[in-house]
Amino acid sequence: MKLKIVLINWCLFFIVSVISAQPIALHPTNPHYFIYKGNASLLVTSAEHYGAVLNPAFDYVKYLNTLHREGMNYTRIFTGSMYWEIENDFGITYNTLAPAPGTALAPWKRSQEPGNLNGGNKFDMEQWDEAYFDRLRAFVAEAEKKDIIVEVTLFTSIYNDKTWSNCPAYPDNNINNTIRDYRKVHTLDNGNLLKYQENFVTKIVHELNEYDNIIYEIQNEPYVDHQISRYQPDMWEKSSLNEERRRVDLASAVSLEWQKHILDIIVEEEKALPKKHLVAQNYCNYIYPVEDVDPDISIINFHYARPGAVHLNYGWNRAIGFDESGFSGNDTHVYRLQAWMFIMAGGALFNNLDYSFAVGYEDGTLEQKAPGGGNTLLRKQLYILRNFIEQFDFVKFSPDMNVVALSPGAYFQALSDNKKQFAIYLGGGICNSLHINLPKGSYKAQWTNPADGTSAGWETIKSKGSTIILDVPDYNTDIALSIIKTR
Repeated sequence: MKLKIVLINWCLFFIVSVISAQPIALHPTNPHYFIYKGNASLLVTSAEHYGAVLNPAFDYVKYLNTLHREGMNYTRIFTGSMYWEIENDFGITYNTLAPAPGTALAPWKRSQEPGNLNGGNKFDMEQWDEAYFDRLRAFVAEAEKKDIIVEVTLFTSIYNDKTWSNCPAYPDNNINNTIRDYRKVHTLDNGNLLKYQENFVTKIVHELNEYDNIIYEIQNEPYVDHQISRYQPDMWEKSSLNEERRRVDLASAVSLEWQKHILDIIVEEEKALPKKHLVAQNYCNYIYPVEDVDPDISIINFHYARPGAVHLNYGWNRAIGFDESGFSGNDTHVYRLQAWMFIMAGGALFNNLDYSFAVGYEDGTLEQKAPGGGNTLLRKQLYILRNFIEQFDFVKFSPDMNVVALSPGAYFQALSDNKKQFAIYLGGGICNSLHINLPKGSYKAQWTNPADGTSAGWETIKSKGSTIILDVPDYNTDIALSIIKTR
């Protein structure tokens, strides 16, 4: 009998060790969440504006230390393969994605030929710059030490001719005679640029294969330089203003064809490599019922997402991400509400653009002119969200539209396992009495303030299987409720 127990324990230890040695993956029992180092995970952060690797002046060690210290477990980087920005682009005064002229690191070496419009010599896309890959690997390795997941965004849309003329693939900035029309960059009809894109993806996949803490994203906002527009249904109002609010932009067929080509390269290259990594695809802003998800895509990413983006796409059985916010002004509570609403709807990932990070301010203390916010307080509040979810065995959670019968005056989102554990969030208004439906039994309940993490003591709830009305403590903006069955 003792030998049998020892063997069982050894087998369990072996299984956990194998799982722990694998890259972050979708959780095998609930693919709406992640598993990393053997633990169920969700990803929550307020992080810099994607330039941590390509901007050599940015102290990424100090930055990652800040994220780790403040409980953030995710960051997103642009590779600099086709794109970086100019200072004051998008109204950002101190922009990590806008390195000083002539200093940006790209995957390619600079040639001996002067004349790069952004400063320095032109690039030679036939030669790798090993200094770039050294910094990339060092960044990912440092993040891995701190259990921070890195989304490696391979490509991004190009927003206008001015930005395009700043990029390494712009023909005046390299010696390789690339195309001039930025609207063709992310299509299969892009001349010799396709070869350089293919070579780059292959190189990245091999350079980063050893790391467990990376996710690949094919392209940031592919619906910008190749878009089609759809309109959300609205039976009541047809004004032109409302049509603008209802419009959602999606990637066009030529964009999707190119994205599929890049995806296939990642998958085929990794077949011969030891580790396989998740791949994310960015579909649109706001909310939309995604029409098709490739079997090799594991993460469905939205920008500026609404909770309905989770509900409409939950049946795809993938992790759903709110992969960029940060254009809604400076008020911290706005991004806190966005994060809580999305994660409590069943989302697995939230990322805010945090403009308090910049060169010289890698500790996240800069106050600057920018379209969004970000500060230590917001990061603290997002960590409170992580802790709130992680107090549960949340891998058993799914969205629960039945536990709340009525939340007069406030919007709600709820998660539960429909049996023993329930999580409810109220935001966007004040609710004084919450009407809930719980299975018959005894429960302990606790209210939590998402702004500061303070909680009242646990109270006992007894349910006979009918609706219960709870008095809601006084709160200003939002409040969360934990309910655990005791018998």
